[in-house]
Amino acid sequence: MAVIYQSDPRSGITYAYESISKWDKEKRQSRSKRTLIGRLDKETGEIVPTDGRMKGENIPKPRADKAWKAPKYMRLFYGATYLLDSIGDKLGVTDDLRRCFPDMYKQILSVVYYLILEDKNPLYRFEKWGQTHKHPCGDNIFSQRSSEIFSSISDDTIQQFFRLQGRRRSESEYWAYDITTISSYSECLRQIQYGHSKDDNGLPQLKLAIVFGEQSKLPFYYRKLAGNIPDLMTVKTLLSELELFGFKKVKLVMDRGFYREENINGLLKDHLKFLVAVKMSLKYVRAALDKVYDDFRTFEHYNEDYELYSTTVPYEWPYSQVRPYKRDILEQKRRVYIHLYYNIDKAAEDQKNFDRVLMRLRKELVSGERKSEHEKLYKKYFTVKSTPARGIRVTVKEDAVKKAKRYYGFFALLSNDKMNSITALELYRNKDLVEKAFGNLKERLNFRRTLVSSEQSLNGKLFIEFVALIYLSYLSKQMQDAHLYKDYTMVGLLDKLDVIECFEYPGRRLQVGEILDKQRDIYLALGIEPPTSL
Repeated sequence: MAVIYQSDPRSGITYAYESISKWDKEKRQSRSKRTLIGRLDKETGEIVPTDGRMKGENIPKPRADKAWKAPKYMRLFYGATYLLDSIGDKLGVTDDLRRCFPDMYKQILSVVYYLILEDKNPLYRFEKWGQTHKHPCGDNIFSQRSSEIFSSISDDTIQQFFRLQGRRRSESEYWAYDITTISSYSECLRQIQYGHSKDDNGLPQLKLAIVFGEQSKLPFYYRKLAGNIPDLMTVKTLLSELELFGFKKVKLVMDRGFYREENINGLLKDHLKFLVAVKMSLKYVRAALDKVYDDFRTFEHYNEDYELYSTTVPYEWPYSQVRPYKRDILEQKRRVYIHLYYNIDKAAEDQKNFDRVLMRLRKELVSGERKSEHEKLYKKYFTVKSTPARGIRVTVKEDAVKKAKRYYGFFALLSNDKMNSITALELYRNKDLVEKAFGNLKERLNFRRTLVSSEQSLNGKLFIEFVALIYLSYLSKQMQDAHLYKDYTMVGLLDKLDVIECFEYPGRRLQVGEILDKQRDIYLALGIEPPTSL
């Protein structure tokens, strides 16, 4: 038996082995068997017992919780989420969410990013998306976790977010206000009620009111309403809530669904500016038009850009205010402006449709197949005589027809802010951005019908959808300003950027993959610096 020493070049440790030699009769040669007996202590020269697996008496054992793990290297899609990161920083959305939801703002942002980038995909598919994209949360959000996020978003924090975002908007701009309906299959939500719906799908519904900045083209406030509340009843509550947020100099743009004398008096009482569409059937509107009717459709009133005629007529509004403290009614005249417009194409189309109705009504009278719901129209536009010899004779009342056609092609806006008719028209047409926003909510963000079954989950989901709408509205505005819609749809543009990769390695800075010139141009057109390695 002999002791053999052998040094390990990797660790520098010298091990001692017991070597025993034996003669192998079959192979007719010498064989040796080595057994590890310890390692050599360089200071004392003694052999310290060990079995080669670091279990010797004097060798400390490694802690189980300090087990070595291989660094995690990740390759993720980054281009589109980087764009959303930059937009969130630019609009202050990220900062405001951080202040309102310090413990879960990253999860909220990740859900928002998913809703924007995964068009119409349900939230339970987040795991697949999250594993391939770099996003604020960085971890998977399971369906149960997303429900917990929705439920933990309280009304107080939502109101705080409104205040923070509202301060970033300009009070000097007009705010577009409108309401949409969202159908629901749920029967346990208190505000889900049957009411008038544009979708006409027979389902109970919830109403969603949104306020948009006309210049910023960004939303900053919403409120959910019971599905059976008429739109025109919501203006008073809107003004009260905006005042609580500190907004006292409000300027509202509304469609004619919000018009009624009570609302106009309420706006005038608080000295708030407004621009609202009004019906041509109103007596004072027709009276204003009659004053300028003969000279209205002349070259001086024609606008080439909008291809219509327009003018503005001042009007003294009969303002009234109930004063409980004096037990009387204050009546005054307040100056407002009626903006009148005439579109010759619309007039021709209206007259053509009206003539078709008259033809159908006359056929019903001549054939004797009268319909009860048309009796008022028969009486208004026709004279019917019946004789045994000639039978039924139907004559059109020309004066009534001329009176009806007199106002075809006209429409009107009412305002208490002094401006010309074209400026008023431009402000009103900008209200279309609210309709586009409703389209984004229902179609792109998959919120046409809600399936949530609790009030708290509904509140949370509505809020997250609203935050996503802020990003989409900014993207839409920037694409429009940069004329990018000529070459891309919004989905196509986001897909174009989504393929840009990033590479993550612990202890190393983030590396960004190749960026094409077209991709770089998109970032710059949107007002965002292209991503670079950190």
